[in-house]
Amino acid sequence: MKNPVENNHSDSVSEFILLGFPCPWEIQILLFSFFFVIYVLTLTGNLCIISAVWWDEYLHTPMYILLANFSFLEIWYVTSTVPNMLANLLSETSTISFYGCFLQFYFFFSMGTTETFFLSAMAFDRYLAICRPLHYSTVMTVQRCIRIGAGCWVCGFSCFLLPVYLISQLPFCGPNTIDHFLCDPGPLMKLSCVPATATEVICAVFNSVLIFSTFLFITSSYTLVIRAVLRVPSAEGRHKAFSTCGSHLAVVSLFYGSIMVMYVSPTAGNPAGIQKIVTLFYSVMTPLFNPLIYSLRNKEMKMALRKLFRIMRFGQKQPFKN
Repeated sequence: MKNPVENNHSDSVSEFILLGFPCPWEIQILLFSFFFVIYVLTLTGNLCIISAVWWDEYLHTPMYILLANFSFLEIWYVTSTVPNMLANLLSETSTISFYGCFLQFYFFFSMGTTETFFLSAMAFDRYLAICRPLHYSTVMTVQRCIRIGAGCWVCGFSCFLLPVYLISQLPFCGPNTIDHFLCDPGPLMKLSCVPATATEVICAVFNSVLIFSTFLFITSSYTLVIRAVLRVPSAEGRHKAFSTCGSHLAVVSLFYGSIMVMYVSPTAGNPAGIQKIVTLFYSVMTPLFNPLIYSLRNKEMKMALRKLFRIMRFGQKQPFKN
C-alpha cells in the first residue's frame, strides 16, 4: 500500500481562496484605496531612484549601481503581491489557482531572498569603501559590481526552488482557504492532508540559515566600518562616513526586523492577524520607505533627483553631468 505522503493529491485542489482582510465592504474600499496609493508611491519612488542613477553620470559607481538594482528589485517585489491583493479586495471570491499560488510563492520569496543578497553586497561595498579605501577602486570596479549584482539575482532565484518544490508536493485535498492575503508557506502547509513536519523543519532550517548568515555578514561588515569610522580624527570626517552608511543600516533594520519575526520559524503559532500585519510591513510598507530613506539621507541622491525633476519639467533630453 502506498504511503499517503507519496500519493500526491494536489490535483484535487485546483485553486485556493485567499481570505485576505475579512471586513465590511466599506472598509475593503478604504483598504483598496490606501494600498493602491502606497503601491503607486512605491513604484514612483523606486523609478525615480533608477532614473536618477541612469541619468546622472556622477552616480555611475558601484554603490549607486547596486542601489538602482535594489530599487528595480523592490518594484517587482511589491508587484508580486499587491496587484493580486488589490483585485481580491474588490472581488467576492478572492481565488487564486493552484499553480498561480505557487508561482506567487516562488517569485515573492525569491525576490525577498535576492533582497538579502543585495543588502549583503551593499554592506560589502561600504566596507571596502571605508575600511579599504586605497584598494576600493581596484577591487570594486564597475564590471565586478555588475557581476556581483548578477550573482545576487541568480542565487536569489535559485535558493527557493527547493522549499517551493517540497511544499507543492504535499497532498492538498481540502479545505483550500488560506487565512492570508498571499500564498505564504505557513498557512499553505497547514492545509496539507497529512502532517508536514519534515517539510516544516526543512523550511525553518533553510530560512534560519539564509536569514542569519546574511544578517551576520552585514552586521560584521558594519562592525568593522564603525570601528574604522571611530578612528577618523575629525568630527566632519566621521559624520560624512556615517552618512554614507546610515541609509543602508536603516533599510537593513526595517527588513530584517520584520522577516525574523515571521520566517525563522514560520509555523510557530503566530496568530493570523499578526502574520498579516508583519507581512504587510515588510512586503508593502518597507518598499515604500526605502526610496524615502535613500533620497532624504543621501546628499548625492538628493542632488540627482533635483536634476531629474528639472529634466522632467523642462524636457531636457541629454543626460546631465555634475
